[in-house]
Amino acid sequence: MKRAALVLAAAVLALSGCAHGARTGAGASEETTAAKPARRGAPAPPAADSVTVGLWRFEENGGAHVADSGPFRLDAVAGTETRTDFGRFGHARVFHPSLDSFVLAPYSPAFETPGGLTVEAWIRPSAFATYEDMPIAARWTPRAGEQSWLFALVGRRLKPPTVDRPSPGYHDELVRLGSLGVLMFAFQPAEAGAPRAFFSSRPIELDRWTHVAATFDGQVVRFYLDGMLDSQYATPGSIRPCEAPLVIGNFLDPRWLTDFGGDLRAAQAPDPTPYYAFQGYIDELRISNRARESFPGAEVR
Repeated sequence: MKRAALVLAAAVLALSGCAHGARTGAGASEETTAAKPARRGAPAPPAADSVTVGLWRFEENGGAHVADSGPFRLDAVAGTETRTDFGRFGHARVFHPSLDSFVLAPYSPAFETPGGLTVEAWIRPSAFATYEDMPIAARWTPRAGEQSWLFALVGRRLKPPTVDRPSPGYHDELVRLGSLGVLMFAFQPAEAGAPRAFFSSRPIELDRWTHVAATFDGQVVRFYLDGMLDSQYATPGSIRPCEAPLVIGNFLDPRWLTDFGGDLRAAQAPDPTPYYAFQGYIDELRISNRARESFPGAEVR
């Protein structure tokens, strides 16, 4: 096993070990499996069902451990520059412009979904990225062969002299057809060829909770905003499997991470500039191994 994978797995196991004592029954925590109560008249949070791969509710009161309410228990670890706050339902994770602002779930074979994919979350961005984009969630790293899929918001794409330093350009080609604030879903085809990127037709509003989703069934990519179909694109193929972890709220190379001192940080990054850090809130991130066609409770009321 690669050294980076050992570091990440050890960090997650160490952090999650203190939470296992509260689990009952088949090993599931009542706190993490129960749906969060919705406010009167508000939509309900998503549930873990038979096609759920992972469901990160971000319901923790703080700390680095991030529990998965899905069937595979893909618990994650948060970087030092995220915190919890009131969210769309209960608590949410707040992300900041820092390279240490992320949530990471180590690679699991459960992340490979050849039958289809849905990535969805409630988000409340506070600003758009200065550079190409800011990921909501992705299995996509700078390492060769570690690009599977990327779900993000397109940023302002500023360049010098408007900004002090140029972007490293990791996502330049992906976002070139996207406009500011729209959703982007990109994937690397299993077949030979360049990555494919697609965009929602409408931008996301700042400082407002929006349910966002991207689905792919092997034939069509679809975007949903607040439970309603926004746009769709025919693109036959399949998503390339790889050993990339799931990174929420940022874009980084796992080799940059170290748990020296007890916290998982990007201390070994050659450049600490947070080019792709999400800014704002993310809540109720759910990944499914099918292309969902409806999102009960996501509609605005």
